Amino acid sequence: MIRRKGAPFTEMRTQGGMGLEGRSRRLLVCSSGVMKLERFESVSTEGCPGAAGQAPGAPPGGAPPNVDPEAYSWFQSVDSDHSGYISMKELKQALVNCNWSSFNDETCLMMINMFDKTKSGRIDVYGFSALWKFIQQWKNLFQQYDRDRSGSISYTELQQALSQMGYNLSPQFTQLLVSRYCPRSANPAMQLDRFIQVCTQLQVLTEAFREKDTAVQGNIRLSFEDFVTMTASRML
Repeated sequence: MIRRKGAPFTEMRTQGGMGLEGRSRRLLVCSSGVMKLERFESVSTEGCPGAAGQAPGAPPGGAPPNVDPEAYSWFQSVDSDHSGYISMKELKQALVNCNWSSFNDETCLMMINMFDKTKSGRIDVYGFSALWKFIQQWKNLFQQYDRDRSGSISYTELQQALSQMGYNLSPQFTQLLVSRYCPRSANPAMQLDRFIQVCTQLQVLTEAFREKDTAVQGNIRLSFEDFVTMTASRML
């Protein structure tokens, strides 16, 4: 385990993990940033965990054109089977929320589908570079709306976030999202992976609705089949 000053804990997998030359690496995506973790020489067992590590440098030969060098470095590490592609399993193993949980399957599959231009169920280095930027953008928004810096989004914070994004949605709908996508507890809160999933799907459905709402009235009439087709064709 490691704790960087001012950031929450995360974990490193020492068995079945990814990495180059046997080094296990994961990304902790949270309100304080994306942690880049590599090889550990020692782990403190007293008080806050401590570790020694080094962020990856630029890969030999440099990144391909139009690919972020940091994203390329991570692509090489996450691509554990050296296939030149990232599978959903590899992506899930690499992404961690602030509460140490891995990104959920639905969000990982959604992101693979978004950036898989070959329709093979995997993403190449160009898709991964675009995905890297996509996660960074949503992480920044997550940080903006996580006002108490808890590393998660509460019901109140989610309601404010959706309103500021331009959605005129009722408190009942926000509560539905919390009930559906947040772990059950006295104070349920949404992790980044679910925040990305919910907001992306809302964007996609909004675009589909606007295509039908040609008069910009905020309501449309659809047959049941049209509704199902519109929804099914847009779900990622």
